[in-house]
Amino acid sequence: MENFNTAQPVIEQCNHIPQLLSVKAVCSYTGLSRSTIYEMVDKESDRYDPTFPKKVKLTQVRVVWVASEIAEWINSKIAERAM
Repeated sequence: MENFNTAQPVIEQCNHIPQLLSVKAVCSYTGLSRSTIYEMVDKESDRYDPTFPKKVKLTQVRVVWVASEIAEWINSKIAERAM
């Protein structure tokens, strides 16, 4: 009879859970202000940037961003300067 370790898949899955960032952390990583970030995600704003990562709504009042998407956006801005 085989011995299945049921905990292992759960541990492996935990290593792949996306990291979520608060608006404060996004401000820190991007150097943008809180108001600029919210303007960049607002389609009605003059500062709207369709390339900026979409926010994730956790509750009625709490939003976060996926860390890997913020990193990709920052890297795309770095790559643009080479052009």
